[in-house]
Amino acid sequence: MNLRLRHYFVTGLLVWLPMGITVWVLTWLVGTLDHIFLSVLGAMDAIIPGMHASAESLRNVPGLGVVLVAAVILATGMFVANMFGQWWLRQWGKLITRIPVVNTIYSSVKQVADTLFSGSGNAFSKALLVQYPHANSWTIAFLTGQPGGEVARYLKEEYVSVYVPTTPNPTSGFFLMMPRANVVELDMSVDDALKYIISMGVVVPGGPDALPVKKSEV
Repeated sequence: MNLRLRHYFVTGLLVWLPMGITVWVLTWLVGTLDHIFLSVLGAMDAIIPGMHASAESLRNVPGLGVVLVAAVILATGMFVANMFGQWWLRQWGKLITRIPVVNTIYSSVKQVADTLFSGSGNAFSKALLVQYPHANSWTIAFLTGQPGGEVARYLKEEYVSVYVPTTPNPTSGFFLMMPRANVVELDMSVDDALKYIISMGVVVPGGPDALPVKKSEV
């Protein structure tokens, strides 16, 4: 009886856990976008006279921040897609680069964003198998490119840049430069590799058929 109840509980948990985490992530995202919208709305209320009544009515509309932030992002993309928008974007970049501290943060974030989201970026282009944190201990990593600049001049062999994510949170990890001969390129997709990492090795790429077969005892 206890085993049956445990089985029912685990089965129900497997149904609700993914759904609950999905709802939690979406709720967090909506809350963040709404917070951005309310901050902008508060600034407009303080600057523009007579805006208070309209601002208070807009604060009570659920999900309005998500719609407006998405609309602003879409409109910005449409604006900078032409020559006039590109010119304004360059002027904005020149202005930001003249501000101390802000210049460092903005430039770093922009380079990472351009690498991750541009169509020609090399970020996470391949899933790799590397020995980390010591020999004979293997883990999944992602190819992010090749060392360049002054670093490349000190490396005699052919090296590659890899990102080793942590489990179960792949957003944190370690950046390593390893000899190309020491990494193994995998045929699995980046998505499958991420699922493998997040699940701590439980979700095997290729499905249950890819699990090792237990040898029957003689």
